[in-house]
Amino acid sequence: MRFGVVFPQTEIGTDPGAIRAFAQAAEGLGFDHLLVYDHVLGARPRGGEWLGYTHEDMFHEILVLLGFFAAVTTRLELTTGILILPQRQTALVAKQAAEIDVLSGGRLRLGIGVGWNNVEYEALGERFEERGRKVEEQIAVLRELWTKPVVTFKGRYHRIVNAGLNPLPVQRPIPIWMGGESEAVMRRIARIGDGWILGGTLRSPHARHPQVPGGFAAMVRKLRDFQREAGRPLESVGLERRVAYSAGLEKWASAIEEWRALGGTHLSLSTMNAGITSPEGHLEAMRAFRDALPRARAEGR
Repeated sequence: MRFGVVFPQTEIGTDPGAIRAFAQAAEGLGFDHLLVYDHVLGARPRGGEWLGYTHEDMFHEILVLLGFFAAVTTRLELTTGILILPQRQTALVAKQAAEIDVLSGGRLRLGIGVGWNNVEYEALGERFEERGRKVEEQIAVLRELWTKPVVTFKGRYHRIVNAGLNPLPVQRPIPIWMGGESEAVMRRIARIGDGWILGGTLRSPHARHPQVPGGFAAMVRKLRDFQREAGRPLESVGLERRVAYSAGLEKWASAIEEWRALGGTHLSLSTMNAGITSPEGHLEAMRAFRDALPRARAEGR
């Protein structure tokens, strides 16, 4: 199982030195990957509606940020967790992702999803209600553009005639992982995904979705059933979940034990929402988790 860390988007601040230090510390401490959240616009809440993040929550632009990380790290896998794909132009995402993959030496893992923020879709000129239908065609287009120098593709949402990317990415294609927990999403992952990035890490009472009955074990069993229906080998779809720093050593150990038993391939530490008030505090939290990891692994066996 590979261990990563979540970039604390809303809490890290804007100092480039602190941002660089976080990524380099994650790499230096031996973490395998760095997972980054995505939002383009934050909206002011209207009435009692739930927005998750608002205009007061800071988000660095995800693909620009990964380009920066490509320059300041050498080994760390760079992961979008998750990029809201249907609100973006597919060919442009293909180009940006390919460039990050080239500049990082083949270290990009593209996590994608359909999102929930209709305000962003409207502002970006895309149709929120079509996001589920559009995303499957987008995935096909991405893989075509990443593996062929010249592409012709005519679909419901895309028309590309004898055109392609140059340079192509190092990975052909770049792995596409998906987030989301609805049955439609799980079936999509089972059919065409390279991996599943699960939300709701040791869920807080303020999470958007309630804990799924049966927890992670039931969710993974359901995905594996869908994979069997789709005729795909179980090992063809990786599994990632997160664990909250604030949960503490006992829950870290139980999460590692549970996830390993379920065939989990990746587990990421989130230091967000733990009362940490400085970039240095996030670095200290990473170190504390790293130092406790051998013990957590041992207790998880």
